Amino acid sequence: MSATVESSNATQPVDIATMPSTAAMLLGPDDAPEALLPGPEELDTLTVMLRDHLELLIPEVERQAGQLPKKSTRRYCALACVGEARRKLRLGDGCTPPTRVAVVRKLARCVNALCDHYQNLRAE
Repeated sequence: MSATVESSNATQPVDIATMPSTAAMLLGPDDAPEALLPGPEELDTLTVMLRDHLELLIPEVERQAGQLPKKSTRRYCALACVGEARRKLRLGDGCTPPTRVAVVRKLARCVNALCDHYQNLRAE
């Protein structure tokens, strides 16, 4: 699904087609960390991009989930994912290369999960 939607809480659009492809650069098949590691400069760029993606996705998923009934399982799951993404955003970037890679892969998984929730909630 290739849709660009204007975010109500941000000035930038939510580009739901680009975000998972950015995350895929850091993850192998089935979300496993088997992808080739980027160089240090590219890793810095991807970290910033993923953090920006999360900053755009979090309010959108939260808004969409808030429109569901309070006892909805889909609402609960989406909001739990939002909470997890916020916790991941509080992580530092890491000092050592292995830590930096681990952090950016956690961000990538959060982007994937929020993109899934975003698409599923919009389809409803």
